[in-house]
Amino acid sequence: LDSLCLSGRFAWGRVTTPAGSEDETESEPRTRSQIRPTRIAPVAFFKRDDMHHFLSLSSGDATDATESRLSHPAREVLEQLRKWGACFVTDLTQLTGRLRVEVEEGLWELVAGGLVTADGFDNLRSLIDPKRRRGQPRFARKKFRLQGAGGLGRWTLLRRPYPGTPDQVGTKEREVIAGQLLARWGIVFRDLLARENVPVPWRDLLQVYRRLEARGEIRGGRFVSGFIGEQFALPPAVDAMRAIRRDAPRGETVRLSAADPLNLVGIIVPGGRIRPHPATFIEYRDGVPMEEAVSA
Repeated sequence: LDSLCLSGRFAWGRVTTPAGSEDETESEPRTRSQIRPTRIAPVAFFKRDDMHHFLSLSSGDATDATESRLSHPAREVLEQLRKWGACFVTDLTQLTGRLRVEVEEGLWELVAGGLVTADGFDNLRSLIDPKRRRGQPRFARKKFRLQGAGGLGRWTLLRRPYPGTPDQVGTKEREVIAGQLLARWGIVFRDLLARENVPVPWRDLLQVYRRLEARGEIRGGRFVSGFIGEQFALPPAVDAMRAIRRDAPRGETVRLSAADPLNLVGIIVPGGRIRPHPATFIEYRDGVPMEEAVSA
């Protein structure tokens, strides 16, 4: 992730606008007065070539509302980034006249609000890990000791060149989202969107998939039983499913982290929902989750 981001091929940031409740812990009352950054704030990775498509899915009015909820240190950091452009943490500390810890907390707040990004992903790790903030290496190997607090790159604005409400998303943006869902899952249908945080309604995606089917680029039909509505699939995905159906069960067991996006238990696959915790694992036998094999 670090090399891909530092090379400029990929970027990261929050592309969805915080709604006011997901940035708060369950023990804290809901409030719209301030953004509360936590480890569960969703962060997306995307190609820089497609960056403006994803950023245009966010509403400009919602962005203004997010800025109004920022703390004073976060607003000062945001103002300096707008004035001077990309800056290191040391630069922001000098420009704002704030303590370093205040600048870091402000940056973390801006990340949670979807307002800033950085050259490398290690910048975000530096905000989350207290040892990295103090410049202490997480690994004993010498080459990691060069990574002090603040990460490897500069902080900059996560620009939103095409603001607009989700109802005004253009055709190109809908095609990008529809294509990414197909590339990720191979087969898409309405119920699958429960696992996705997509700002485009299924009815709009349906129009894109119908056009792709008419051009012969994808296939439409009934590929997964138990779900109503239209389904669409990439040709390689259809061939793979047919091959699996022809093969006899071999008792193959696969162990998967519950934090993996493939954890669809209780969402798409029947059964109780399993909390997506990295320390929790699920075992699948011939593609079927084993309830007795869920362990932490």
